[in-house]
Amino acid sequence: MIDLSTTYLGLKLRNPIVPSASPLTRDLDTPRRLEEAGAAAVVLESLFEEEILHDQHELNWHTEQMTGVFAESLTYLPEHDRYSVYGEEYLERLYQLKKSLGIPVIASLNGATRGGWTRFAEMFQQAGADAIELNIYFLAADPEEAAAEVEQRYVDILSAVRASVTIPVAVKVGPYFSAFAHMARRLDEAGADGLVLFNRFYQPDIDLEGMSLQPNVLLSTPQAMRLPLRWIAILRDQVRASLAATGGIHTGSDVVKMLLVGADVTQMASALLLHGPQHLKGVLHFVESWMEEREYASVEQLKGSMSYANVPNPGDFERANYMRALKSFR
Repeated sequence: MIDLSTTYLGLKLRNPIVPSASPLTRDLDTPRRLEEAGAAAVVLESLFEEEILHDQHELNWHTEQMTGVFAESLTYLPEHDRYSVYGEEYLERLYQLKKSLGIPVIASLNGATRGGWTRFAEMFQQAGADAIELNIYFLAADPEEAAAEVEQRYVDILSAVRASVTIPVAVKVGPYFSAFAHMARRLDEAGADGLVLFNRFYQPDIDLEGMSLQPNVLLSTPQAMRLPLRWIAILRDQVRASLAATGGIHTGSDVVKMLLVGADVTQMASALLLHGPQHLKGVLHFVESWMEEREYASVEQLKGSMSYANVPNPGDFERANYMRALKSFR
């Protein structure tokens, strides 16, 4: 019997496949279907602080208008349930999922201010989240802000949240650091229980008819997994934090590759959005069959066996791979 269990953020999971933050958690039914199909945990869609602040502003504006004119104006106040003040809808969904699912529920937060990060993290913990994923999406567009200041912002956010909650905290980051290994070590030392590699920074498009910027989402392709695969291999034996691979993971073979280089879990969204929750069953079947054919008894035995520290030529993850790839092209 193959033991597919793994440990992530100190949480014992039945297998290494976790649906990542996405629209899959906007209702209560889909996460249940994901659990039935084999998901080991689920990461909720990110709560954006800007949306909460906007709702709060809207409510304050409506409640303050006309209230000093006539006593009858009190009936003018809007219905409270029209507004998701302070993320009440998100917190309620988190609470309900925690009650109905038998797997860990990880809340995801994308904050805009230091106070927002800590305030909502505390709310997540109170609502029953098993862990928190800090989805840090920050574009360093100010030419007056140095790289060291940008990196310190990440560390400060993590440190503030880490000091405000007792549940595990993972940090989801992008790859755009000049010395990513050093940055990963800093986050590890600042108390990150896990690193999620990598955040996808969606780029804007241009609507030529309306002459305006147009936001859209392009689902990942399997080629995207090459970047987290390399960095997880490099970091596997250099940080204490758990490592989660995300981006481009579509099939069972993708999962196996990430485990071989040292991922503790693999996060998946695009493939599930394309094929539905039942896609997980096929992925898990492939992983189990592959391990059985090669006589691996457990995921723990498999993890990291092809990491940077364990392959015969570690340079294959660096310049050697670059040179050989170019020479192999025909």
